[in-house]
Amino acid sequence: MDLTEYKGIFIFAQQVDGKVSSIALELLGKARELSEKLADKTVTAVLLGSNVEGLCNELAQYGADRVILVDDPSLKEYSTEPYTHALASVINKFKPEIMLVGATAIGRDLGPRTSARVGTGLTADCTQLEIGDFPLNPIPGHEAEQKHGLLLMTRPAFGGNTIATIACPDHRPQMATVRSGVMKKIAPAAGAEAEIVKFNPGFEKNNCYVEIEKVVKEVSTVADIQDAKILVSGGRGVGSKENFKLLEDLAEVLHGSVACSRAVVDSGWMPKELQVGQTGKTVRPHVYFAIGISGAIQHVAGMEESDIIIAINKDPNAPIFDVADYGIVGDLNKIVPLLTAGLKKELAKKSA
Repeated sequence: MDLTEYKGIFIFAQQVDGKVSSIALELLGKARELSEKLADKTVTAVLLGSNVEGLCNELAQYGADRVILVDDPSLKEYSTEPYTHALASVINKFKPEIMLVGATAIGRDLGPRTSARVGTGLTADCTQLEIGDFPLNPIPGHEAEQKHGLLLMTRPAFGGNTIATIACPDHRPQMATVRSGVMKKIAPAAGAEAEIVKFNPGFEKNNCYVEIEKVVKEVSTVADIQDAKILVSGGRGVGSKENFKLLEDLAEVLHGSVACSRAVVDSGWMPKELQVGQTGKTVRPHVYFAIGISGAIQHVAGMEESDIIIAINKDPNAPIFDVADYGIVGDLNKIVPLLTAGLKKELAKKSA
């Protein structure tokens, strides 16, 4: 493999029902940042679907210099084989140095299958990406073997108990799936345009194709905590499922949403959709209440970018206070109701 043939950063621009997914815009923002440290600074979005050319302008506004459009009826609904064939064909034809895919339900299926087909590795569920040297520290006596300008892909490992940084020095593209909410979108540039390259590798059904007979969409009744401006999040210290009523009352007063830690989900107190952390969702609200949460690194990684963090914990040495902007040491069963009542009173005054 001639690594010099591979240039630029590509992202898989996931779309569902003719709408660009948020993760695609997040990846474009990160790709723009990473490209500044590469020789070829071109950022390319790979858009797969049927009758989706109209989405190219949105991708341009969020940072794409070029859009490779594979538009075919076979790609109307997501299906593993045609999408894998399309993305692998794009990689083989255009040879990206880096290929980023969102770690969504679609991306977690598409990414590894595509990487296997093009003969490269893939680091899954990344929470951090940067361009740097590998090994991170040169081996004494082997300094000349250290490689530069590689994609360093960081992800939780061993059930979230440690953090691993992985590189792919000998194969291309360097591929990663990236968790939703971890990367930031850039501000859209009105009027921005991208080069549109239409490409179709041809689609012939084989024994790996499946026929989609019916698509059933279930509407979730749980609010997406990644969209919340105020989150009231509880941990094991809340004590019980019933005690989360205290947090729900506080969230209601603030017009916020309730979230939780992994320990709460594992205990069956709250649904997985509300989990914050490395194995849950990454959130960036204006205000994040960490109530009865110890502050383990796995949880902090999912909320440390919040604008204001307010911690309530009876343990004055809890690690959560290291990242909190404001901290209250005491019994949450007494503090939270007082806080709720006080806020309700103040808000009533302002609205009077």
